[in-house]
Amino acid sequence: MSRATLAACCLAAGPVAAQGGAVYRCPGKTGGADEFTNMLSAEEARARGCRTIDGAPITIVQGGRPRGAATAGNGASAGAGAASSAPRASDAKVDPAAQRQRDTDARRILEAELRREEERLAQLRRDYNNGEPERRGDERNYQKYLDRTAELKAAVTRSESDVAAIKRELAKIAP
Repeated sequence: MSRATLAACCLAAGPVAAQGGAVYRCPGKTGGADEFTNMLSAEEARARGCRTIDGAPITIVQGGRPRGAATAGNGASAGAGAASSAPRASDAKVDPAAQRQRDTDARRILEAELRREEERLAQLRRDYNNGEPERRGDERNYQKYLDRTAELKAAVTRSESDVAAIKRELAKIAP
């Protein structure tokens, strides 16, 4: 931040609020803008090459709440305000028969996914062979074998957690 920018910020901010402790001006990283802070100890400031700012008024500018895109003054704010007070589609009541149908569909999809994931887990466990997978011809280097074993173990663990997650989701759906 240049001195001119800092001065402009100080003048535009209005009231001055004093902070306890020294305020340091530290050089910016890789030639960037200088950093002003009062969050350093004297030792940290010396280590970073910071200088104290003596006698300079300190101004704290309170940030305002960011405005939403609809209230940016483009005329759409009145329409957006009315739309936000109306109930959303997810708040509306759903017909019980339609909800049962959705639950049935979700259960069917999750059960199919569970079957596929359990089959995949069984195949991974066969390949992993309790930590001693069968060595392949392209694994003359022992490290390649160890790497594949580690990958298989990670895949088994990941697949087990996927199966557990699908079972939890199935438990949430009413039968």
